Amino acid sequence: MRRINLLLLLIVFSSTSFAQRFHVGVFGGAAAYLGDLTDKIFPKKVTNGAVGVTVNYEVTDFLMVRAGLTYSVVGGADRYSKKTDMRLRNLSFETNILEFSAVGEYHLLNLNESNYSPYVFAGLAVYKFNPYAYDDGGQKQYLRPLSTEGQGINGYADRIPYTLTQFAIPFGGGVKFVVNDDFRIGVEVGLRKLFTDYLDDVSKNYIDPIDLQAARGFKAVDMSYRSDEVGGSLIYPGKDQQRGSPKSKDSYYFAGVHLTYRLGIENNNGGNRSQLGCPTVY
Repeated sequence: MRRINLLLLLIVFSSTSFAQRFHVGVFGGAAAYLGDLTDKIFPKKVTNGAVGVTVNYEVTDFLMVRAGLTYSVVGGADRYSKKTDMRLRNLSFETNILEFSAVGEYHLLNLNESNYSPYVFAGLAVYKFNPYAYDDGGQKQYLRPLSTEGQGINGYADRIPYTLTQFAIPFGGGVKFVVNDDFRIGVEVGLRKLFTDYLDDVSKNYIDPIDLQAARGFKAVDMSYRSDEVGGSLIYPGKDQQRGSPKSKDSYYFAGVHLTYRLGIENNNGGNRSQLGCPTVY
């Protein structure tokens, strides 16, 4: 009987200790992107919000792994640029982003002993996007089906249609503060390295508008060249004239607050911080 009681006690303790290492969290902040249609960090006119939820597990006092689901909207527009040539290009886009990520988070200090700690994180993410823009009549147009740079059109073998679900590498850092035994608050910045230059649907050169019209229609031609809408040239650029720059991939990034709550914690007498230790056996 004593062995059974001991076994039950060990099971209860193991379950409690395991649960105490789990944290659930919420994230809120700002989201923006880097690419052909921006030339600033967090541009005022096209910075949007981001929200998310996380599940976190303390592997050690310094290492935490976390899985998160984040929703955001990012975009860019030439009309907000200080450069005349970009304003005359007059391209724009927005996209919703739904991201699932799994990262390792390393703290420089032990948060079970310290009230704060700087931290860094990195991992892997998969995200879904679908760029769109509004035409001169205010109608929403998804850009991928229009093949604005000839993706998937005969005669442009180097223009492969981009997939709308892709992998990314999230990395960044911040500072985490201990509020009490249950709550921690992290202030962080995170960047996503992407493997596509088409988050904004802009990357390479213009194609022949006759080919584009024949394959995708008048709307594709209208959405691929928009300088004429702001007083620019009425003549569609010649084939292979520069539209975007493929030299670097697009990216998006977040900055915000990550609030986490520890599961299964019990306070010691006097309200001191709980430690994950062995219970007293009577």
